[in-house]
Amino acid sequence: MTTHDSTKLVCLPHAGAGASFYRPWAALTGDGPEIVALQLPGRERLIDEEPYRDVHRAVAGLMPQLRERLGGRDARVALFGHSLGAVLAYELAHRLTAEPGVELAHLFVSGSPEPDQGRTRRATGLSDDDFLARVSEFAGYSHPALDDPDMRELLLPTLRADVEMHETYVRSTRLPLDAPVTVIRGKEDDLVSHEDAASWSKASGRDFDHVELPGGHMYLTEAAPDLIRVIVSKLV
Repeated sequence: MTTHDSTKLVCLPHAGAGASFYRPWAALTGDGPEIVALQLPGRERLIDEEPYRDVHRAVAGLMPQLRERLGGRDARVALFGHSLGAVLAYELAHRLTAEPGVELAHLFVSGSPEPDQGRTRRATGLSDDDFLARVSEFAGYSHPALDDPDMRELLLPTLRADVEMHETYVRSTRLPLDAPVTVIRGKEDDLVSHEDAASWSKASGRDFDHVELPGGHMYLTEAAPDLIRVIVSKLV
């Protein structure tokens, strides 16, 4: 593997979010990793495209986008994903271990139990009001855009597809990942317990670390600087 100017931190969106969620991170990394935020269909500039309802189809669809962003050059890559993004990042990480010219430096998973552990309570199939109430309960917050009827009508199909994708997810492999894994959790997360987060140790074939930061399930909306510091410290 050739030397690299910097690691690229590939970021996967949580349910309902787009690549722009990670735009502020670029200012926080300084001379650290370059932020490469991947975009799923059904949101932002891809709002008119049909969203995925299956994690494995989503990952297959993201691979060409990632190859394009890497520019066909050798690259040192780390992955970050929160909640739905965590399982997307995990599956993408397994694909990258076989990708020519890519050194998989680290997998960072956040706000999620390990891949075999699904939710016992689900939102898929509920009426619109009940679905949004359940998702708000899961996340510990509700996006203000969902209070606007027009925005709600626009965003709801993609949010439903994302939640279905997460709730029907089954891992593609039981092989331990050949890369260090760090799991991050908000200390007050009522959805993912300390033990749920620690269970990611089963998925790691290399070094494993478990970090907790102040906040609930969506701690990263408030604690992004702390989170970036954790990520940068692991990529030295």
